[in-house]
Amino acid sequence: MDLLRPVIKPYAWGSHEALARLQGRGTPSDGPEAELWMGAHPSGPAGITRGGRELTLLDAVSGGPERELGAACAQRFGGRLPFLLKVLAAEQPLSIQVHPDREQARSAFAAQSADGRRGPYTDDWPKPELLYTLSRFEVLAGFRDREEAVGVLEDLEVGRLRPVTELLRAGAGDEVLTDALRLVLEWPRDDRAALVHGVVESCRRRARSSGPHAQAYAAVGHMSRHHPEDLGLVASLLLRHRILEPDTALFMPAGGLHAYVRGVGLELLANSDNVLRAGLTAKEVNVPELLRITDPAVRVPEVTPTSVPGPGSTQLYDCPVEEFALHRTGLDGPGGPLVPSAGARIAFCADGAVQLRAGGTDQLRLGPGDSCFLPASDDDVLVEGEGTLFVASAGLSPAERGSLAQGSLPPLL
Repeated sequence: MDLLRPVIKPYAWGSHEALARLQGRGTPSDGPEAELWMGAHPSGPAGITRGGRELTLLDAVSGGPERELGAACAQRFGGRLPFLLKVLAAEQPLSIQVHPDREQARSAFAAQSADGRRGPYTDDWPKPELLYTLSRFEVLAGFRDREEAVGVLEDLEVGRLRPVTELLRAGAGDEVLTDALRLVLEWPRDDRAALVHGVVESCRRRARSSGPHAQAYAAVGHMSRHHPEDLGLVASLLLRHRILEPDTALFMPAGGLHAYVRGVGLELLANSDNVLRAGLTAKEVNVPELLRITDPAVRVPEVTPTSVPGPGSTQLYDCPVEEFALHRTGLDGPGGPLVPSAGARIAFCADGAVQLRAGGTDQLRLGPGDSCFLPASDDDVLVEGEGTLFVASAGLSPAERGSLAQGSLPPLL
């Protein structure tokens, strides 16, 4: 077991309170702290100490993938830890974004590399995501139904939106939603400021009403304070607006358009940083590629946990991807074998304190905000204490998932 030294990403939208408070540091922090990375991604590998020597988790995995990941996992993912665990603390809105699936990432990255040019793809991996909320969390996730989108826009009574609502009314199927998004994001440059101003002002008025979309209109007003004159403010109204209560999980599949407005959450994702952005950001946007990757039929569902045998109250948050799975264990005294019991894992303590014991002698205590890496060679780990522990691991392969559906394979434990 290795205690992790996570990497803090100081993106401008980050909180000055949440991560510092989680880790027991003074608040406010000196600058924004947006994400706490616990993993082996090249852009921010967590640190570990072995044999008195400091190195990164990426160094350890690269130096012995079969030992660290297990032979099957190392072979399946090319010696790469397949998942990345983060705590995300959004004080300001994040970009409207989408992530590719595996085939899209492979082909786009190969074409980009063959041309020898810089592009939006950092690797050839997909980037599906699971968000588990640690606070109330405001999100925009997946397209609205066509009829609902028309109603949201028409209620604003902004004449400049008429081409968008007419397009939505005349169209059929999900593809018209992408067409409407394209129309907004490619709005004539000399009229963009007027369009955004009219929409934002109307949203501010409508937010004071008791209508069904008042919260979505209020979100536009909030986001406009950070991204004035951004076409993403208009585009956001095409997306489903939700305010999630703590302990809610959302799955963001490849092709699913989304944005985070504000909140603190645990994010588990495939070990990639492939992001296509369209607005609400100071980072590079790539509207043509985002429109190509976006799948308007993709919904962003809540993930219903499944209770599984384990210490305390143990639940599995399973998603239809092979790169990751998430277990949550609530401990209140007596413990037992850690779940899952095998494979490479990253454990994160959200609150309280837990004790991990491997091999009878190796012990590690985790307090709030602490995390550790458990290599595949640590296959006999006991956990006890009082607190909440999240454990990230690889998911089932497509073949294993097929066998599970047929009843010939036990679930992830």
